[in-house]
Amino acid sequence: MKIIILGAGRVGGTLASNLASEANDITVVDSNEGYLRELRDRIDIGVVAGHASHPEVLLRAGIEDADMLIAVTGVDEINMVACQIAHSLFRTPTKIARIRSQEYASHPGLFRPDALPVDVIISPEQIVSAYLFRLIEQPGALQVLDFAEGAVQLVAVRAYYGGPLVGQELRFLRKHMPNVDTRVAAIYRRNRPIMPTGSTVIEADDEVFFLAAKQDIRAVMSELRRLDRPYKRIIIAGGGNIGQRLAEQLENNYSVKVIENNEARCLALTERLSKSIVLLGNSSSQELLAEEHIEDTDVFLAVTNSDEANIMSSMLAKRMGARKVLTLISNPAYADLVQGSDIDIAISPQLATIGTLLTHVRRGDIVNVHSLRRGAAEAIEVIAHGDSRTSKVVGRAIEDIDLPEGATIGAIVREASAEDYRDSGVRSDMSLGSTGKTYQYQEVIIAHDDVVIESGDHVILFLVDKRYTRDIERLFQVGFTFF
Repeated sequence: MKIIILGAGRVGGTLASNLASEANDITVVDSNEGYLRELRDRIDIGVVAGHASHPEVLLRAGIEDADMLIAVTGVDEINMVACQIAHSLFRTPTKIARIRSQEYASHPGLFRPDALPVDVIISPEQIVSAYLFRLIEQPGALQVLDFAEGAVQLVAVRAYYGGPLVGQELRFLRKHMPNVDTRVAAIYRRNRPIMPTGSTVIEADDEVFFLAAKQDIRAVMSELRRLDRPYKRIIIAGGGNIGQRLAEQLENNYSVKVIENNEARCLALTERLSKSIVLLGNSSSQELLAEEHIEDTDVFLAVTNSDEANIMSSMLAKRMGARKVLTLISNPAYADLVQGSDIDIAISPQLATIGTLLTHVRRGDIVNVHSLRRGAAEAIEVIAHGDSRTSKVVGRAIEDIDLPEGATIGAIVREASAEDYRDSGVRSDMSLGSTGKTYQYQEVIIAHDDVVIESGDHVILFLVDKRYTRDIERLFQVGFTFF
């Protein structure tokens, strides 16, 4: 696939690295030649220096025969104009734009072929705030990822001494929880992946990734570690787009304080937030944190635009008694350096965003892609199509599917009619299906060897090595005889 990426910043650079490793033809455009030089030294891509929305620059980048334009510069207006030019002058098939401002994003009617022809809008701030919200919903989790509109979640936890399942084989999980179905998708021990089997013994400090229906997550976590009590008091350091979105999501169910050092921004936040307390000050001020009783705070979230400010305020908050510290860090070198010290969880905004972009780049009917383990692993949700003659997966039991090395099918989400739902005996807490029709329900089926995949199933897979993504795409392709 020929893809042009506008913007060589951290999002654009991370995306280029991911896509170039998958045999795509990538060209990156940016006005900063230093960024381009650094990218070209690391990966085999084309680069063009110039203004990202100028037609002449886009021509030099090869827009005339490009399959996709991904505009992720730091300026919304440049991204939108570039998509308009790609559509009007070059009829580029797919156009993706990064839109940061809520003033634009809150008017989806702007983005249509007869107005601003943007096919997909990406808002990193919205993605990151939703990611942080899920971590707060599941205390003690290292990662929480949604599939099938939230019906299934993939959760990463650190196994602790004293967990009922720690020191035992995985096959005992069913005995411990006879009424809860789950699947351990992968285990990382001392940063090395282990493909789990029934005889695998979970050790303390293992990072365990498991899939379960959303309502069963807490029960499974309790087998691996002592459950953290639910969070109540939250301090958000930084009142920018992410801080504001997060406060809006949290303030109805939690006690929320927002620290912001810009007076004008503080006034704007007080108008937008109905229950949160907005504080004017520096989140690295020991006096301010003491005044706000940081020792009684359940979660301290540092989400300013400065990695250094986030790290310093987080370390100070932790040492002053904050129970849990979550820190936004754009520089991957910083994230690797500080996570696991005074900072409980370091969140990379570009890695959180990259999965949403990859969803639209991948071949096949892929619904969700989540980049994990600093981009080395992936979790994918793909829809199976065809029948037993035209598909390599439909009509086959999971044990008979030729999965690539390091791939695990963790769960299946199947839509069933109301009649099937009533007659099947499945639990009554199934949610409405993605079709929007009231007679459709989602049945969560945790993957076991004898489960047979049907056409239309949403299949959720875990890959410990993303190099095999293309093999997964080919596995789910439908043969030519399917009509």
